[in-house]
Amino acid sequence: MPAWWRRLRRHFGISAPRMAVRTHLSWPWRAVVVLGLVAVIGGMWWWGFDFGQILGGLNRREIEEKVTTLEAEAVRLRAETGELRAKSARLESELAMREGAQSTLSKQAAELQGENSQLKEELVFLQKLVADSNRQVGLSIQRLAVERVRDDLFRYSMLVVRGGNPAAEFAGKLGLQVMLQAPAADGGGGLPVVLSLPEDQPDLAAPLKLNFKYYQRVEGSFRVPPGAELRSLTARAFEDGQANPRATRSLNLP
Repeated sequence: MPAWWRRLRRHFGISAPRMAVRTHLSWPWRAVVVLGLVAVIGGMWWWGFDFGQILGGLNRREIEEKVTTLEAEAVRLRAETGELRAKSARLESELAMREGAQSTLSKQAAELQGENSQLKEELVFLQKLVADSNRQVGLSIQRLAVERVRDDLFRYSMLVVRGGNPAAEFAGKLGLQVMLQAPAADGGGGLPVVLSLPEDQPDLAAPLKLNFKYYQRVEGSFRVPPGAELRSLTARAFEDGQANPRATRSLNLP
């Protein structure tokens, strides 16, 4: 220490400074202290963040509760939607079944109505036959009709009857002559085509057999070239062993 400083200290009564004693902490304790400070600072920051959100009108807990409620509501609505879809599919299936059943019943009702009308006509015809039982025995073809089923198929029907009061059954067959207009390749008028049945289509022989005493309904179908137009249909009734027809009926179409 310089002499001038000692003289100045004695003159003003300044005592000598004391040396500070420093306490050194070990590294583990320092780490604990640092972690504690970090935790305190983090907690204060988090509390300040939440408190700031609350002051700003944003409550995290309330939002989380709302989100949880909305998720539960969404799950419930999805379940209800699935149930409604299943119920809708079931109702659509039932409706389709009912519509199908109604269509089938309507078709059956129309068919039954047609059969009923046909039976009434046959009843009237049979009543007329009974009334004319004293008339001479004769054979006739009544109610000859034909309709197109598809492009290459026609269906025919007729009623073969005997007048008077026959003693024995009639045995024979029917022969059909079909006049067609075949379509031309260039779209114009085609050439005429003649079908003799059952010779041209032997599988039709069975439906054309006749074996009755008073009357017999005859129904069947015949094939034609695709697109051919029917011009006329002639039915002839032959008795077994006879070459000449006993009855003839023609149907001309426009």
